[in-house]
Amino acid sequence: MIKIIITSIAIFFLLMTCTQQPKESGEMDNIAKAYVQFMLEIGLYDNDFVDAYYGPESLRPDEADKEAAIPFARFKNFADSLRNKLAAIDVSAMDELWQMRKTYLDKQLLAASARIDYLAGLKHPFDKESAAQYDAVSPTFPVKHFESLLVELNHKLPGMGSLTQRLADFKADFIIPKEKLDAVFQAAITEARKRTNNYIKMPEKENFHVEYVTDKPWSAYNWYKGKSYSLIQVNTDLPIYIDRAIDLACHEGYPGHHVYNVLLEKSMVDERGWLEFSVYPLFSPQSLIAEGSANYGIEVAFPGEERIVFEKEVLFPLAGLDPQSVEKYYEIAELTQKLSYAGNEAARQFLDGHMSRQEAIDWLVKYALMAPDRAAQRLRFIEKYRSYVINYNWGLDLVRQWVKNQGGTADQPEKRWQIFEKLLSAPYLASALK
Repeated sequence: MIKIIITSIAIFFLLMTCTQQPKESGEMDNIAKAYVQFMLEIGLYDNDFVDAYYGPESLRPDEADKEAAIPFARFKNFADSLRNKLAAIDVSAMDELWQMRKTYLDKQLLAASARIDYLAGLKHPFDKESAAQYDAVSPTFPVKHFESLLVELNHKLPGMGSLTQRLADFKADFIIPKEKLDAVFQAAITEARKRTNNYIKMPEKENFHVEYVTDKPWSAYNWYKGKSYSLIQVNTDLPIYIDRAIDLACHEGYPGHHVYNVLLEKSMVDERGWLEFSVYPLFSPQSLIAEGSANYGIEVAFPGEERIVFEKEVLFPLAGLDPQSVEKYYEIAELTQKLSYAGNEAARQFLDGHMSRQEAIDWLVKYALMAPDRAAQRLRFIEKYRSYVINYNWGLDLVRQWVKNQGGTADQPEKRWQIFEKLLSAPYLASALK
């Protein structure tokens, strides 16, 4: 009996020890709460800053407390003070996720400080801004790089007129009729969801709703609402080409933004109680992972020939397009995709004051092969979101290479999905992918 009592007491104290939270945990949680309140307060002065919030309503600031002008000095000092408190917390003896949490909070605060500079009228050079806000600097390419790609495309698109016009003429046969857009998009979503569910276990009630909108600087947007639910808006200002159905279904939905937000909410907020992940500041390092993984998710869900087969058998007929042209379409699309960094160069030169607005549009027309109306829409995006543009292509390249380095290669799809899910479920940032 005595032995049983002693054993019971030992187990009791062991359980108490296991459930006690280290001092560092409480300190980090306090910083996380202050961080959430801080992000939401910045959002009072910048309508684009808070992309999503699904934490306690009690942490939202009162609109009535908003000052006439952004309290620049107070915000900068507060960001610095939180970073100093973080620096004093020793997480060396804690697990990897705790170390990632500390780095995440620090770099998110650094990004917020950079955004405050911008709101106060202090504009940093493009690369300095992207380093602070997204934890990354996009590579720079010389004009010759884009010219060599244009030469290759020139051979693939014979005919009269500029290469930009020839590409537009070629792609005109691949526009989804507006009256068939929803049917095509819903078919792409259904397939993307099925393929994602084969590898990633999603919460039972996860879902999203699709709306079609106009007069936006972006082509589509995912507004995450929490509790595994998103609102996805698709901009129909300009014609939507057939390849955008799968691109948007994957990027905004499965296994892109929707899945990323759902998994972060589940693993970080619900399971660990880490409040900072209930708020998503758009101009932050989290966005590079969000956009890069959303673009990479397209090729994870529809690898190689599988995409072409599905589009030929399902999407092209639904859209009323000739399925015999799908191979040629993707041959051209693969080449034009390599020109995406021309958009980064236009943004860098325009925002750093080396190009006028019209010169930037002309650059996008010539080197990114955008029709003038699309180039103008893209510049609207650049003016509004600035160095955010690097998150799509450089983010994609960083995510793709990191997954590959972890053994997630195309010939091992199951392992690739496992590594991809790991990325979506933890606070990875760009510097951790290099």
